[in-house]
Amino acid sequence: MIDTPPEAATADAKDFDIELRLLVDAIFLKYHYDFRDYSGASLKRRLTTAMSRFGCATLSQLQDRVLHEPTFFPTLLDYLTVQVSEMFRDPAYFLALREKVVPLLRTYPSLKIWIAGCSTGEEAWSLAILLREEGLLERSLIYATDINPRALAQAESGVYAIDRIAGFTANHRRSGATASLSDYYTAAYDRAVFDRTLREQIVFSDHSLATDSVFAEMQLVSCRNVLIYFTRELQDRALGLFQEALCRKGFLGIGAKESLQFSSANGAFDAFVPRERIYRKKADA
Repeated sequence: MIDTPPEAATADAKDFDIELRLLVDAIFLKYHYDFRDYSGASLKRRLTTAMSRFGCATLSQLQDRVLHEPTFFPTLLDYLTVQVSEMFRDPAYFLALREKVVPLLRTYPSLKIWIAGCSTGEEAWSLAILLREEGLLERSLIYATDINPRALAQAESGVYAIDRIAGFTANHRRSGATASLSDYYTAAYDRAVFDRTLREQIVFSDHSLATDSVFAEMQLVSCRNVLIYFTRELQDRALGLFQEALCRKGFLGIGAKESLQFSSANGAFDAFVPRERIYRKKADA
């Protein structure tokens, strides 16, 4: 094996960074999807996988296909957006919502809840089930948003592979469930289809935390395992949207590896359930 000289490796890395910047600029200019403030390391990993998948030796070849093949970008978008989720993921988070947050949500005559970066919808359906079990779903409206239209279509269908249901069921049980998860879906062949009456309280919609604005006042915002893929600047923008969207003393849930500590929004929130990263907007924020 011939070792690559350090200076050549450095040059290759610089070229890759230049091509990466040109690619995300091209995507923004042509399709208005803004990945310019996403974490560079995360984008590099995903795009390297995409290059292998599509047989492209360079990011410039990916860019050429983005610009000149109209059907290519929707497929590439699946690599640029994170689609790893499961129902009742991190059950302790849902248990904390059930035990600590829901009693306070009961005091509102109606509820609006925003799940930002909903991916393929597992968290939206999970929260709808939790609210059904707590007697709050009928006076709730859940906004589930994402930038990937194919992920949103999957989310809206409420259809998941049957081999995932055992894991979903275990999570649901650990979340403090008061019923069996099987009460909420119908199994057919290799699929599980979730109860359409849950869907009546969910609005699935396109929304970008990088470019779009607040669209309603919320009592709860849940954006979990999304901020870790953003630069500090984009994290601050997203958290600013959540602060603006939340009503006085509304609740914010973020991912287990995320924190408000060094963000510009830190002073606007109190830690409500610190272990599960649930915060409450200050009354004077």
